[in-house]
Amino acid sequence: MNSLSGVIPAGIWGLPEVNIIDIDSNQFEGPITSDIEKAKALAQLFAGNNRLTGELPDEISGATSLVSIDLSENRLSGRIPAAIGDLKKLGTLYLRGNLFSGSIPKSLGSCVSLTDLNMAKNSLSGKIPTSLGSLPGLNALNLSQNELSGRIPETLAALRLSLFDLSYNRLAGPIPQSLSIAAYNGSFSGNPGLCSINISSFRRCLPDSDKSRDVRTLIICFAVGLIILLGCLAWFMYLKRKEKDDQDRSLKEESWDVNSFHVLSFTEDEILDSIKEENLIGKGGSGKVYKASLLNGKDLAVKHLWDTDIKGTKKIKSTTPMLGRHTRKSKEFDAEVKTLSSVRHVNVVKLYCSITSEDSSLLVYEYLPNGSLWDRLHTVQKMKLDWDSRHEIAVGAAKGLEYLHHGCDRPVIHRDVKSSNILLDEFMKPRIADFGLAKIVQANGGKDSTQVIAGTHGYIAPEYGYTYKVNEKSDVYSFGVVLMELVTGKRPIEPEFGENQDIVSWICSKLKSRESILSLVDSNIPEALKEEAIKVLKIAVLCTTRQPELRPSMRSVVQMLEDAEPCKLMGIIITKDGTSMKKEVTDAKKLNPAF
Repeated sequence: MNSLSGVIPAGIWGLPEVNIIDIDSNQFEGPITSDIEKAKALAQLFAGNNRLTGELPDEISGATSLVSIDLSENRLSGRIPAAIGDLKKLGTLYLRGNLFSGSIPKSLGSCVSLTDLNMAKNSLSGKIPTSLGSLPGLNALNLSQNELSGRIPETLAALRLSLFDLSYNRLAGPIPQSLSIAAYNGSFSGNPGLCSINISSFRRCLPDSDKSRDVRTLIICFAVGLIILLGCLAWFMYLKRKEKDDQDRSLKEESWDVNSFHVLSFTEDEILDSIKEENLIGKGGSGKVYKASLLNGKDLAVKHLWDTDIKGTKKIKSTTPMLGRHTRKSKEFDAEVKTLSSVRHVNVVKLYCSITSEDSSLLVYEYLPNGSLWDRLHTVQKMKLDWDSRHEIAVGAAKGLEYLHHGCDRPVIHRDVKSSNILLDEFMKPRIADFGLAKIVQANGGKDSTQVIAGTHGYIAPEYGYTYKVNEKSDVYSFGVVLMELVTGKRPIEPEFGENQDIVSWICSKLKSRESILSLVDSNIPEALKEEAIKVLKIAVLCTTRQPELRPSMRSVVQMLEDAEPCKLMGIIITKDGTSMKKEVTDAKKLNPAF
């Protein structure tokens, strides 16, 4: 009962000759350490009303002389160790007012000397162990204000308790009649699922005959509801079929203009026939993507972009949602066609043609069966990508962006580089896709600007906060985030990063020691290859530098990634675009001291 603070030294818990540890009502922090197993003479442990944290160690079972434990009103968490049942001399156990979770150990029934048990005000769940009813000397039992569920064990009726409190849990079922006595008034309140024959404040438990009648009523209500539901479902399916037929009829009746960018081995009818819900493989804010299986066995991807009215809003007619009169082609359609019609690169998705009418806009691409890199890293399609595959994806995607920035007549800025826009073919080779936000740098050398921030949260470069100028270095930043995803397996935004934090700030906060850096690497990457992954992480850190002018060009990024090829010595080269100026980083600490 002082104001002592700080962490209790581990050796205190394990003093082999100590009989009593009493630090009650102070401000001590930290955990109870596993050293406590050495305290063979410890009989009384009083540490209530402090700020202790962590889990109660299993090793407490080694302190076999314990008679009293009071850890009430701390911040201890985790499960209550089952090994506590080995304390045969334990008489009182107070764990009230902590953050313990999980179930109450059944092994407590082996603490034959237990007389007073208080676990109130925690987050304990599951059922009350029936083994508590076998404690012959138990005099007080307080399990109130937890999340316990299930029935009250009949075995508790055998106890002679002077204090009994199960209030404010999630218990259900009948209160045992032998416990429905005046002495226990209030012991069961706050459990709306309980019923009783004797206690008037609870709903009355139904006899078995009433239960059977209720079950029959429930079955009848369920059957009637099911019939109504099936009727509504049938009507809904009829309306959907009618809408689909109207849609197909409208598509066939339109006049279509095909603009091809490659030699075509299919007809527009084959593409139009694929625009139906059963072929839907993707959906976004600008439209839908369908899979088209051609007669020659080839598969294609068909993107239908929403057309917009003259104010720029999506135009949808009530009868045929794919069509709308007095519309103009969407900005996404114009950007994709303008960008991809002349692009020829193995790492940029191939656009075969556009098919347009007065009311509809279709883009026909190569079909990439392995979905996106996002799918492979983060979703239900998640697969264990080995490091060689990850590195090849990184190099291929970088080469695609390098071509856009340096290989076209005028540089193309993607503006929405992210793992979901990197698609994978049957051999896991990457393609840069989705150019709906792309910009082509003006011929006069100036940069396009926009009044809307383009991109996806978590990938957007920080300079968007103070300028709307489009720049290739914004793509470099976004690609750096993709590299971080490949190395860590994390999404750009995760709850574990903290509020208003993204993967870039999270990784920067970990660049303090070699051990913390190694801990960033995805656990699916073998230990032997983690050094190779760190090389790519270095490049990612360079790409996500806050100052755009300090980021490498995509040409330099490709060179660095190729130099970071697995089993190849690391040599980072930063090359200023189009010049012979090179700076070789031979000392990795120049990137960050932790490297």
